Amino acid sequence: MSGEFIVLGLNYGGHDTSAALMREGELVAACEQERYTGDKHSRLFPVDAVQDCFQQTGIRQSDLSGVGFAFDPTYHINEAYLVPAIKDPTKVERIIDDIERIKENFLIESLIRNTLNYDGRICYFNHHLCHLASAYYPSGFSEALLSSYDGIGEVQSGMIGIGRSGKIEIIHGSSVFPDSLGLLYSAVTYYLGWRHHCDEGIVMGLATYGDPTNEVPGEGRTYKEVFEEIITVPDAYNYRVEENWITYHKKRDSWVSDQFYDVFGPKRDSHGEIKQHHMDIAAGMQARLQDVVISQLRYASEQTKLKKLCLSGGVALNCSLNGEIERQQIFEEIFVQPASGDAGVAIGACYLATAEQRSNLQPKKQHNFYLGSGFNKDQITDLLQELELDYEIPDNIFKSTAEYLEQGKIIGWFQGRAEFGPRALGNRSILTRPYPASMKDYLNSRVKFRESFRPFAPAVLCEHASDYFEIQQESPHMLIASQATSLARKKIPATVHVDNSCRVQTVTKKNNPRFYDLLCSFHELTDCPVLLNTSFNVKGQPIVNNPRQAIDCYQSTNIDCLILDDILLVKQ
Repeated sequence: MSGEFIVLGLNYGGHDTSAALMREGELVAACEQERYTGDKHSRLFPVDAVQDCFQQTGIRQSDLSGVGFAFDPTYHINEAYLVPAIKDPTKVERIIDDIERIKENFLIESLIRNTLNYDGRICYFNHHLCHLASAYYPSGFSEALLSSYDGIGEVQSGMIGIGRSGKIEIIHGSSVFPDSLGLLYSAVTYYLGWRHHCDEGIVMGLATYGDPTNEVPGEGRTYKEVFEEIITVPDAYNYRVEENWITYHKKRDSWVSDQFYDVFGPKRDSHGEIKQHHMDIAAGMQARLQDVVISQLRYASEQTKLKKLCLSGGVALNCSLNGEIERQQIFEEIFVQPASGDAGVAIGACYLATAEQRSNLQPKKQHNFYLGSGFNKDQITDLLQELELDYEIPDNIFKSTAEYLEQGKIIGWFQGRAEFGPRALGNRSILTRPYPASMKDYLNSRVKFRESFRPFAPAVLCEHASDYFEIQQESPHMLIASQATSLARKKIPATVHVDNSCRVQTVTKKNNPRFYDLLCSFHELTDCPVLLNTSFNVKGQPIVNNPRQAIDCYQSTNIDCLILDDILLVKQ
């Protein structure tokens, strides 16, 4: 591999630690540490992810031209601690309180070198710039508006830029902690009884059951009006989270202030009843999030005249927001980075490190994000024999699987290399037919073991998508919510949410040939080109990564059949 530019990208220092490998501008591997440890949103150094990237590609550590790190520790220490303390001596106390975190930042380089036994070049990049790069370069858009919204990077909580001819220019990066849409959403998640930095998607799903125009009891104003007080907008590019409503900028054990409790009442217990009040709070937060983000993006598009958009950052995992952006028709085309959360910045670091050395790096459409662990048939059969499990290898695995799906069976579908990002896109999926409507409740209670209101996604043959969904573009990564048509409500009710939305995955032969063939087989049998697709895991666990994890999940839930490559296991 002499002469090739090969870079390892790393995300470490927060949640969703990850690694990615790039060879001459082409992503060849990307893995998340949580898949190896079983600790969802892992904060551990991604040593297992790094090793698997090497194993999947045959690249050796000695082949590396450099390491790209998706965080700038020096900038973080200066801007988050030293500059504030110089301006206000009372902020010195924060340095003392956070001394261990500061020490960790100082020691990041030695940690990388010692853990990986690496003595080559390390480049440090701004966290949000990595988010922007992770969406721009694989979008295929030569020219686009770029946006990132999340909790916090070094100090920024968001960034807007322009991608043009392979270069990124920042036009707005002044939203800084504690003004953070991502952290406020996490604070509301915590208040509603779920885990911050983990269960924000639950709140998004709950919001569809609420009404932001309802009045808050005893307040004489609506939920949306209260959130308009919490998030104010001083000018077109900036918003403020008013500090009298929050405590996460001081301590993370309560997240919201006494004023928040005075208005909304006590925090919901994690096992407590979910009331209409809680649904309306979620709806108020979601509505304000959408208003603020869409207003900024509309203004940026008007100022730049750009009609294509690349979305990234953890907030871009909010498919309801993305769907509303699409419906506003501000942009002609939208690309959402499939690993928009912090795992994806490892990809961004790869692109930025490559762009520094290869000045001609240009965006190239990449919709293949099956970049994780893969296993061959011999590895699978050896494991099945070791576990003394009966299996068969049908002549046509797609037809056989489709027949079980037609019967209403629940299928564990394990194929090829794992998806990079939080969505199962047909390689680590639980599948079933998208009807009747009661299938949703059965899956939530008997297979996924999660809240009954949570929706499931439809995977559809791309050529039939417009029959079932009001969709304006392909949606290969299940990150844009679209409205269901009357045909969808009639034929695939288990995938239609209470607000008539569907988190659609469009499937093409090019993107995922085996999943496409399965959908075709099911379509031939049933005249339905849609399957219900959910991630191959149970609540609180990462998506399964290897065959042993898939078998364990299959055996411990009410999954009826397990397909590992071309191998079929059926519960008796």
